[in-house]
Amino acid sequence: MAAVIFDDFDLTHFWSNSAYALEKYVEERFSRELLISIEQELGYKLPAAYIELMETQNGGIPANTCFPTGEPTSWAKDHIAITGISGIGYTKPYSLRGKLGSQFMLDEWGYPPIGVCVCDCPSAGHDMVMLDYSACGPQGEPTVVHVDQEDDYISTFLAPDFESFIRGLVNEEQYDTSAEDLQKDLARIEHGSLSPLLTELIARQPTLDFETIIRKICHQLATEKGFFALHADEVSLLLYDVQFLLYSQTHPVTSEADYLAAYPNIIALAKSEFSTGGYAPGFVKDWLASRRAAGKIIIPAGSLAFSEAYERALRQQLLQYCQPASDTIVLPK
Repeated sequence: MAAVIFDDFDLTHFWSNSAYALEKYVEERFSRELLISIEQELGYKLPAAYIELMETQNGGIPANTCFPTGEPTSWAKDHIAITGISGIGYTKPYSLRGKLGSQFMLDEWGYPPIGVCVCDCPSAGHDMVMLDYSACGPQGEPTVVHVDQEDDYISTFLAPDFESFIRGLVNEEQYDTSAEDLQKDLARIEHGSLSPLLTELIARQPTLDFETIIRKICHQLATEKGFFALHADEVSLLLYDVQFLLYSQTHPVTSEADYLAAYPNIIALAKSEFSTGGYAPGFVKDWLASRRAAGKIIIPAGSLAFSEAYERALRQQLLQYCQPASDTIVLPK
């Protein structure tokens, strides 16, 4: 007799319910016709264990989001983490055929055509968990692998099949090193060497102590978040502003694409100690679009630059990061 999938494994409390999960992951129940359609579009037969799990809830965020590894990955020395599991459908962004689903990651992020991207990770696209059909063919039973986009798409074996992967998930509390990680981030922020590009940009701006300003802003950012990363919060927006101010003062920014290509080398993916080690391009694009829509970034002479009024206000704001709080300094007109 064939083994029963998930036999002696309680799926009752497998999923963690939240408004975010419902908005981004959880699809309605799928029909047999929808399943067949999705498989045909993907070009792969989905594992029976995956289908059975989706019958309990069609996509979502599991209560246990970490999987142990026998070797270091881009996430940690002994495990990887997932953000959610894709559902069978088209509607939700992270579903298999959603706008940010498997095909999007293959087409737009360059993930290898070895199978199906089934779990996204906290890095916002820079690593994924995939069903790997390389050895079994599109109709076979795939293994589960972790693929690291930042390390030339290196693949790390996780489990021989999807059921084993689900059974092997453990709670993030088992790997809670947040306090230790924050201290390491703060040490890099306070003392880490800057990228060559950032060093060059700061040297060309003697009117303010931009190194101190940037380190203090990053210290505030990491302290508030608990880790060093830029998103869409107010402190992150300020740091986007500072980077653009420095770059646009010495390098003609002829287009948005021009700046977006240069941006990673300032801090985000800089080959230096002072770096976030990754970033989500969408946040930078959204910041740039919002600044242009508000008239804060203009094209006065063929190049993108801050408006005179916004640059002045920004420089005034930055003084708080290089002067004692009791001092009041007004820039000369």
